[in-house]
Amino acid sequence: MDHFTEANLANWNDRADLHATDTTGLYRIASVLEGGSALHDLEAGEIGDLSGKNIVHLQCHIGLDTLSLKHLGAASVTGLDFSPRAIAAARDFARQAGTEARFVEASIYDAPKALGATYDMAFVTWGAINWLSDIRAWAQVVADVLKPGGTLYLLEGHPQLYQYELRDGKLELTADWRTPSAKPLTYDDTQTYTGDERPLTNTRNYEWIHPISDVIGALIGAGLAIDFLREHEIIVWRAFPGMIETGLDQFELPPGLPRIPMSYSIGATKKG
Repeated sequence: MDHFTEANLANWNDRADLHATDTTGLYRIASVLEGGSALHDLEAGEIGDLSGKNIVHLQCHIGLDTLSLKHLGAASVTGLDFSPRAIAAARDFARQAGTEARFVEASIYDAPKALGATYDMAFVTWGAINWLSDIRAWAQVVADVLKPGGTLYLLEGHPQLYQYELRDGKLELTADWRTPSAKPLTYDDTQTYTGDERPLTNTRNYEWIHPISDVIGALIGAGLAIDFLREHEIIVWRAFPGMIETGLDQFELPPGLPRIPMSYSIGATKKG
């Protein structure tokens, strides 16, 4: 494990502890434990009918979206994450909810071997691929865990969003459009993104901006056909100060700022 991954793992172990005891309601824990869903309107409206599908949720964190997929009709759900604390929390939530689910602790790059199975759908959403240095290896993992004809649903923060910061009421371009694998963006966040005031112990974390062209190219190179690409002006967290809440956990830039895409979604199908 390289030192970037080691730092991210320590950081995400800390976050898992806080998120599993969420003080803000952002993770919708109560709804999931009652048999409901934690999915936002955006992804819930795009994933389609899950009936009869065996789904793998890659980088599942504490498993609440994984359980939501089962509650929404999936035949079976499997979540995979590299954080042992996240996987422990996911298993505990499954037990509390009385929901049948499998959770596997492994690096995303080791997923095909660790899972030992293929699936009808791979589900990847919100803050997943920005933690990965090698987008081509990720795309190959997606292809390897899908059955022929299986589909990917990817929903992420837009790479353009990550290039900007809001300063003095203006969006300022602060980061390159593509991050070299050996030179990630470096952060030292003292708190997690939920608004929880409890501090993180392991604050150092690393991220990479992947242009949409790189993501699309990697998926095509791995043998997937692109079904759709959609860009959205909404995001499900308050990415900048002053953003306007236009739905439940749905935010847009305030009037007076130039519009930029805030998120994007990709549907793809494995050939064969």
